[in-house]
Amino acid sequence: MTDRRVVLLRGINLGPRNRVAMPELREALSEAGYAGVRTYVQSGNVVLDSAEAPTELEARCERLIDERFGLSIPVVVRSRDELAAVVKSNPLRRVASEPKRYQVSFLAEALEPDQVKQLEALATGGERLVARGRELYAWHPNGVARSKLWAALAGTGLRTKATARNWNTVETLLAMASE
Repeated sequence: MTDRRVVLLRGINLGPRNRVAMPELREALSEAGYAGVRTYVQSGNVVLDSAEAPTELEARCERLIDERFGLSIPVVVRSRDELAAVVKSNPLRRVASEPKRYQVSFLAEALEPDQVKQLEALATGGERLVARGRELYAWHPNGVARSKLWAALAGTGLRTKATARNWNTVETLLAMASE
């Protein structure tokens, strides 16, 4: 049985490195046997149908991107239902008034409580962080440019694969996965 999956690539098409054209990515995934392949914007958001377990799909997409594009790109996968639960949960709905400054980090594994506390300690200037399972919801009212919290979330120090999307993108991906 196939399920609708949301495939999130980390760190592509940010500046001149890790360039992946979305038409080529769609073609590669379709050629690999995935159905209903669609992308959203240039930052590595894919919706497709797959019968594979999420961890298998992550590994297969990582191999395919390495073979086809010569890039080592971490991939995190969520089912349509998991993404719907992320949107429904929305623990910062009362404070996160600007969707572009509201980020969700999708993790391969939940963080340990001490890691979450360390991240929470970095929040300043009205920033908020809520950990729910394999997602970190982060509100950056002053943007991410000088945010120590955002730097920690965007870096590689989380000890698990992770990639973040702003709230607009999260809601758009859910709508695409629900079609």
